[in-house]
Amino acid sequence: MALPLDHVVIAVNDLEATIADYQALGFNVLRGGDHPGRPTHNALVVFADGSYFELIAWREPAPADRWWQLLQQHGEGIVDFALLPPGTATTVAAAQARGLALSGPHDGGRVRPDGEQLRWQTARPPSHDLPFLCGDLTPRALRVPEGDARVHPNGALGVASLSIAVHDLPASLARYRALLGEPPQGAPESRASAAVDLPHSDVQVSLVRAGASTLVLSAPRTEAGPLARHLAKRGEGPYALVLAGAQGATQVLDPALTHGAPIRF
Repeated sequence: MALPLDHVVIAVNDLEATIADYQALGFNVLRGGDHPGRPTHNALVVFADGSYFELIAWREPAPADRWWQLLQQHGEGIVDFALLPPGTATTVAAAQARGLALSGPHDGGRVRPDGEQLRWQTARPPSHDLPFLCGDLTPRALRVPEGDARVHPNGALGVASLSIAVHDLPASLARYRALLGEPPQGAPESRASAAVDLPHSDVQVSLVRAGASTLVLSAPRTEAGPLARHLAKRGEGPYALVLAGAQGATQVLDPALTHGAPIRF
């Protein structure tokens, strides 16, 4: 099943300051609005490939919210990511039939600054190496604006790759195959590659296609390297990304301006 990358969630302390900093980096930033029933508001950086950054902040403490917990414990940065299902309920049912215990669908929504009310459904995975699902009930173009909103002065076109730290690569791959309905490993139509050891590194990776983006599942082979330390501190989940850009140049963005999200072109 084709499940493209929908968005990457970046938790921040001050939304207005974050908007100004991302604009200074050359991104076109849109104010997203408020989430009814939650003390959160957000802004969006939408790309030509249809994916986007969700910059999310809290107006008051939310101790039961995992993203807020990560923000308090580890500071600003990437906390989660979502894939876009063709239908949330049918995707959940198919994954559950393959043995993956997704939770949902759960109703959600947002009120834009212009008063437009958006509705969607989400599904939550059983482990944090996996994404959540976010499927629209109202037209997606209302949630993810099109046209000039996707044009950025810095030339950003989309999320080329997103790195995800995992403890056990074979186990994570099995869960991804259950989510995606993958054919057997090695089949021509497979979207998930076999595990590969990186040369001169203690990291083992596997690549999973998610629309125009690539998910890079990364697991340490020893307990001494930086990825092992990251996992010990923060646990499994997304931690860095690479943007596709019109300029084709390699550039690491200032983490002070990205609010802790490791981003490069």
